[in-house]
Amino acid sequence: MFELGRELRRFFSPERVRPITDGLTGGDSSLLELLDSQLLAQEAKAADVAAGRISAKDKPRRRLEAAIVWREVARRTGDAVALRKAAAGAETAAAGFEAAHRKDGWARARCEQAFCALLGAEIFGDPGLNAAAEVAFKDARSSVRGGLAAPLADVGLLAIEGRRMLDSADADQAREFAQRFNAPIMALDAIAKRVTAARALAAEARLIRADLLCGWGARLKDGDLLDMAAREAVTAGDRLDNAYEPLTWARAKIMHGQSLALRGETVGDVDALAAGAGALALALDNLTRDHSPLDWARTQVTLAQALQALGETSNDARAFEHAVSCYDRAAVVLKDTPTLPLRGQTAGARAVCLARQAEITGDRAVLDAAETAMKVELANLSPRRDPVGWALAQLHLARLYEARIAMTGVENGERAAALMALDVALDVFADHGLRSLSVLAYDAVERLSTHVDS
Repeated sequence: MFELGRELRRFFSPERVRPITDGLTGGDSSLLELLDSQLLAQEAKAADVAAGRISAKDKPRRRLEAAIVWREVARRTGDAVALRKAAAGAETAAAGFEAAHRKDGWARARCEQAFCALLGAEIFGDPGLNAAAEVAFKDARSSVRGGLAAPLADVGLLAIEGRRMLDSADADQAREFAQRFNAPIMALDAIAKRVTAARALAAEARLIRADLLCGWGARLKDGDLLDMAAREAVTAGDRLDNAYEPLTWARAKIMHGQSLALRGETVGDVDALAAGAGALALALDNLTRDHSPLDWARTQVTLAQALQALGETSNDARAFEHAVSCYDRAAVVLKDTPTLPLRGQTAGARAVCLARQAEITGDRAVLDAAETAMKVELANLSPRRDPVGWALAQLHLARLYEARIAMTGVENGERAAALMALDVALDVFADHGLRSLSVLAYDAVERLSTHVDS
């Protein structure tokens, strides 16, 4: 009898009644950056299990936590399925919060839906998703006065409006618009004192502002705007702990290097370009391909662009050779995500690098390889799914034909092929209102026509 009583006490003892935990973070989104991409995918599946468990408490909150993890998976890998799961989870969470009349939770879930749409527009090149994100952000902002959802919605709405102004704002308008980020960033900084995850969100808001400043600075050739972007990236990085937010910290360093490189390219300063390329290379030392494949590939592309600009400024073939190596490393990741516009842009930029390298060295074999690779990439691109990427590839192919004519001095149908490629590219650029790309294509047509007349 005493034996039976002892066994019953041991079976029902408090240490045996442990809460069920799923995943490695326990729902704490501030710990997601410590996981590599494979562990992150496992964490997302565990979050789904936790949200779907019958005994789960506060199911809308659990659904929202799972959506946040799935969106991070999509951001790091470019996986469309993960992004759809994130959007669906956020929608389910919003419905649950609404049924329970919890406005703050509903607004946060609507913000998550909007950020999913913004991410889809960014990595898959679908501008229609920006409109859906804007509606969701406005819904969230109109339902709350404070908390985390309010500054997040403000940042999202500013990001969408800023993207619309990238092609139209002048320098003064850009500076005034950048000031509008101050209030939501200060609100996120205040929330970060009691909510750890808000610290990374505040840094993301600063990086969104820095990215917009880079876009305006590059278009307007304004070194001051690019300086502002570099300072903003430094501020974002300084407020983070590399031990606990390694990925956001690395993104801040990458933005800083990109800003420096763009400034060097804008003002024609070789030293500034080299400093930007060096900063990007150092940032890559703190970012592995396993941790965030898409961030790693984007950084390789950004470094390649800096090296390409350095090669144009110094007329050094080695800079183009190193840039091609960076594009090749990025292609290792991008080959698994054929629907990303970045893949076509990378292939086209690589072809241009090879063309410049061939022109400087006089090596026709390099040009042959570039032309073959560009034709293969064109065969893989769909003009219906990604018309701008397809048109860019046509523009780059025409550039290769032009380089061959200039190098060999012999014309065997390359000029006609180049003009045909430029003609279809111009149609696409005109349909999408891409004035700067249209100017590049027109300039190429003028150069080829001049060669014909001469």
